[in-house]
Amino acid sequence: MHVLFVEPAFPMNQREFVRALSATGARVTAIGESSVEALGSELKSRLHGYERVPSVTNEGALRDAVERVQAREWVDRLESTVEAHTLPVAHVREACSIPGISAKTAFLCRDKPAMKEALREAGVPCAQSTGASSADEVRAFANDVGYPLILKPRDSAGASGTYRVDDDEGLERAMKECGVDRGAPTAVEEFVEGHEGFYDTISVEGTVVHEFVSHYYPGVLEAMRTRWISPQIVATNRVDAPEYDEVKEMGKKVIDALGITTSATHMEWFFGPKGLRFSEIGCRPPGVRVWDLYGAGNDMNLYDEWSKAIVHGATDVRCSRRLATGMIALRPDGDGQIAGYEGLDEIGRKYGDSIIDRHLPPPGSPTAPVEGGYMANAWMRLAHPDYDELRRIMDEVGETVRVRAH
Repeated sequence: MHVLFVEPAFPMNQREFVRALSATGARVTAIGESSVEALGSELKSRLHGYERVPSVTNEGALRDAVERVQAREWVDRLESTVEAHTLPVAHVREACSIPGISAKTAFLCRDKPAMKEALREAGVPCAQSTGASSADEVRAFANDVGYPLILKPRDSAGASGTYRVDDDEGLERAMKECGVDRGAPTAVEEFVEGHEGFYDTISVEGTVVHEFVSHYYPGVLEAMRTRWISPQIVATNRVDAPEYDEVKEMGKKVIDALGITTSATHMEWFFGPKGLRFSEIGCRPPGVRVWDLYGAGNDMNLYDEWSKAIVHGATDVRCSRRLATGMIALRPDGDGQIAGYEGLDEIGRKYGDSIIDRHLPPPGSPTAPVEGGYMANAWMRLAHPDYDELRRIMDEVGETVRVRAH
């Protein structure tokens, strides 16, 4: 099989998709923005070919690159794994008659109001929402639904550019930040109170072949706005417990309703006073290398499983559910440069066997802003057979380890 893979070099774990495709037996031609010299010898050794474009989100340039390859040889698949790439890749895939996720499905997975409208029609419980391109439309929605509300770009990923508003004054500020007062397309939705988690899959022709459930502590919006919190993402090994049946059932209903065929998926959900509510879904893996956590907890390599789904239309490894795994972000106590760390030796002595790996920028390294995300600064990843004990250990890590900045 000949697979075209979009953007092999950035972020760094994109190289793992190329490695897995090559190991599975595919010929991989990559399309990316770097010079071929910048790819490095290891990545280049796994490529059958390479096409450079100014931007992989430029549909014209991307289509030209695909057609150049098609003029030389047959192409079986055109794949991407980054949120911002999914829609342009789907448009080019359709234009070049290559099988895969359709442009309609990719659009529904990118445009939040259209996504929720399609899923409400399919009976999936969602927050009230609308798409707006003027301040008056947003104000009208606020008047009908009330506060709190969430404003974010129609094609946002995760908490990027997301604002919670609790009153008229906050709404006016958020509209300026989002640019909706200048016509920028914006998603506006009811704020759903409750615990936030996600349901991830690898699906083959619409059938889920691997599934995982993770939890945020606290929710993403609070985590990305509050410096003193050391936020956690925890992947449970209790996925087969009855308590998760409703989440898994909703996830599979969403995949079917949106026409997702062979792809990784990442679906966010809330559970609170109003019960289980769908948040959003993407036709791509989760961010911040969560697949590494799933692999460590299940004695498998998710990149390999994804490549088998793409190349062979099937996978052959079962999840062991042996370990719960998690990651905790360790924020500097201020902006500037890393001065040092406190509490690491104590955590290492007590829980060294539970630490998968850790990232500790050396003293003198510049700090990154809190909103940069879970891996923007220091972090640690851990595992334990018991989910509740892992949560306790991670809480202790967050209370003990201090990242000092000056």
